[in-house]
Amino acid sequence: MHELPVTEKILAIALKHAEKNEAKKIHSITLRVGGLTDLQDKWLQHYFDYLSKGTIASEAKLIIIPEGIRLRCGECKTLIETAKRDLQDQNCPHCGATEGFSILSGREYYIEEMTAQ
Repeated sequence: MHELPVTEKILAIALKHAEKNEAKKIHSITLRVGGLTDLQDKWLQHYFDYLSKGTIASEAKLIIIPEGIRLRCGECKTLIETAKRDLQDQNCPHCGATEGFSILSGREYYIEEMTAQ
């Protein structure tokens, strides 16, 4: 259910930018969503549809682009791309380390672009 407050923020940002640019209708919002956020596309759109009723964003489509999970090895500094399911058993492919990784990406979500008129 954490999609609801996230969706509220997304809508507020989109409406603010639309107003600033004198847009009359928002058609789509492209989001980048990290693999560690646990945000589900279906629920983001569901809450967006509900919250945007009666606004210039009603009927807008959310286009959700998944962002990968990137780590940095704490031992050798190698950059690693991984999947959420592999985090528990992650090994550095370069030095073999099994812990001490820094998360570089995967927690983010942001609006990449918006189409409006």
